[in-house]
Amino acid sequence: MFTTCIYCHADLKRNEAIEDFPVGRRLAFDGSRGRLWVVCRRCERWNLSPLETRWEAIEACERAFSSTRMRVSSDNIGLAKIREGLELVRVGDPVRQEFAAWRYGDQFGRRRKRAMLITGAVATAAGALVVGGALSLGGLWLTSRVTKTWYLNRVVLRTLNQRGAPVRVLRKHLYTSRLLPDREGRGWGLRVDHRPGWSGGDGRSTMIIHGREAMELAGKLMAKANRRGGKEGAIRTAVRRIESAGHPEVFLPEAAEMASRVFQETAKDHLPAGSIERLRKPLPGTLAGMSESLRLAIEMATHEEAEREALEGELKELEARWREAEANRTHRRQAARPGER
Repeated sequence: MFTTCIYCHADLKRNEAIEDFPVGRRLAFDGSRGRLWVVCRRCERWNLSPLETRWEAIEACERAFSSTRMRVSSDNIGLAKIREGLELVRVGDPVRQEFAAWRYGDQFGRRRKRAMLITGAVATAAGALVVGGALSLGGLWLTSRVTKTWYLNRVVLRTLNQRGAPVRVLRKHLYTSRLLPDREGRGWGLRVDHRPGWSGGDGRSTMIIHGREAMELAGKLMAKANRRGGKEGAIRTAVRRIESAGHPEVFLPEAAEMASRVFQETAKDHLPAGSIERLRKPLPGTLAGMSESLRLAIEMATHEEAEREALEGELKELEARWREAEANRTHRRQAARPGER
């Protein structure tokens, strides 16, 4: 039984109400399609369960949902809270707008609130230092530059390249990495700038990937590019983008074509003199440089497509992602206790 969020590697907690599935404090289930998700209460993302016992768990969720009076429902989605404290989200046959409001509204909204709180706290602290005389305006400018440099060089993801070698993607690499249209019949690709190795070393390398690997990596990187979340209006616009394409599988190549066109037409005008490493803002058309609604739509589409492919592939790829998340959480625990053996 997996207990770690695929996306943020947080502990998913436990429940005592669903005997066949004792993981999670909020479960979402779709009985008609046989899908069961554990909603991470830290990042609010939905972790699709790969377990063979999911049918028994879905039936138990249905019984628990129907037996409680503490529930609110629309025609297609309902929320129930049972006495033990477990929350159940019952998914019927919602239109994409309604489903997106439930699935993505919480996570994008929580990211936005967190970003606003952090920005406000930093601005208040800096203002207090200037007013109090502890920091001059010149010192504030220098501190801002140093902070920006630190922020751009933060590692947002550690992963493996096509050869299985470890690489790390920094925040500034989201300013140059981008989706690529593929005219060889593979739909779309992903161009990712990175640094080799788990740590140390400078320089910039690039890898271009396609297929399932591109889908999985794009989902993770777009979550980092969308760290500020999105407003309700932007989420609705993102959903309409996918709806107008007809399906996430169709939308993603169109998004790659659109982003590439913007990059080719405008990026050269935003390149700094000298090294591209001096970039302080995202280049247009890159993962962090697209419009807010397009970034949100790509994250939604990659997650939904990854789930569809996982189900079609008998969930083997999804189980591998859960195992990777468990291993990452164990590694973090060990790294946090360097004195223990």
